[in-house]
Amino acid sequence: MECLFCAIANKVREAEIVYEDDHVVGILDVFPRTPGHTMIIPKIHAETILDLPEKELEPVFAAVRKVTATLQKALGPDGFTIGINHGKVAGQAIDHLHIHIMPRWRDDGGGSLHSVVGNPPKESLKVIKDRILNV
Repeated sequence: MECLFCAIANKVREAEIVYEDDHVVGILDVFPRTPGHTMIIPKIHAETILDLPEKELEPVFAAVRKVTATLQKALGPDGFTIGINHGKVAGQAIDHLHIHIMPRWRDDGGGSLHSVVGNPPKESLKVIKDRILNV
């Protein structure tokens, strides 16, 4: 089965493109959560950020910065929520890395990234740190 975002990046499928360079496309989300809700999509297929080649990281995040600045000028939001749904359990619906840029307004009814999940650790932060550092 063909990847939807690869098809968009290769201009096989239409999308509302608001940014493009040699490495990424920025498209308006077809199910926007807010006006200007944009996704930055690498042109090469990578399912998650862990699959994206190291040399492609900088262009992707440079595009996030550029598009955020453009949305700020064009729409004048009070802030942004920028994030990645990494894996199906986190809500990733398309198996191609994409970074959401969501303009935010004071009265938009949304929450912070901290409102996405409520599963605090049962272990101490030190125990978790040690597990991370001992991989």
